[in-house]
Amino acid sequence: MRLGIDLDGVVTDFNAGWMRLHAQEFGSDLRPEMVDSWDCLHRLAGFDDMREFWRWASPKPHRRSIFRTLEPYPGAIEALGALSRSGHRIVIITNKPHWARTDTFEWLAEHDLATTEVHLSNRKSAVDCDAYVDDAPHVLHELVEQRPDAIVCRYVRPWNRPVDGAVDVADFGDVERLLASRPPAARTTG
Repeated sequence: MRLGIDLDGVVTDFNAGWMRLHAQEFGSDLRPEMVDSWDCLHRLAGFDDMREFWRWASPKPHRRSIFRTLEPYPGAIEALGALSRSGHRIVIITNKPHWARTDTFEWLAEHDLATTEVHLSNRKSAVDCDAYVDDAPHVLHELVEQRPDAIVCRYVRPWNRPVDGAVDVADFGDVERLLASRPPAARTTG
């Protein structure tokens, strides 16, 4: 199967990464469990809005963008490798600002992620896959609506809620079990 995998919040610990940088630059004491809704980051970080948050997260003369230094969630890289070795095609589909593209490709190369296909897109349903794994509420709704024949997995996080038509997964073990229960021959791709 072609598996459309999101990066931030699924493979990489975006919140721990930006909070680590924020602590270095502002001396804050933020923790990932404080993120309990989508787009609340600017309030936690003390910025007026998300545009100001993203300006801060962008590359500066003294540092790379936030996306270059993110750590993968424990076991995520290994799990994607196992899915690839079992015959699935890992398709990375991630939404990034234009200034983060190089950092994203460098991150993927550094971590030797098991993929040969990467899409940087804010419309993830445009990439044809048999299954998708994402954590963004608006993306999950888009995928369920635009890709009704695909398996859409909501990677359960405190900032998202159940979505009708999406299957909840807590980790890549859940993804692997779900895919094993639905062989590709029994599915059609839209």
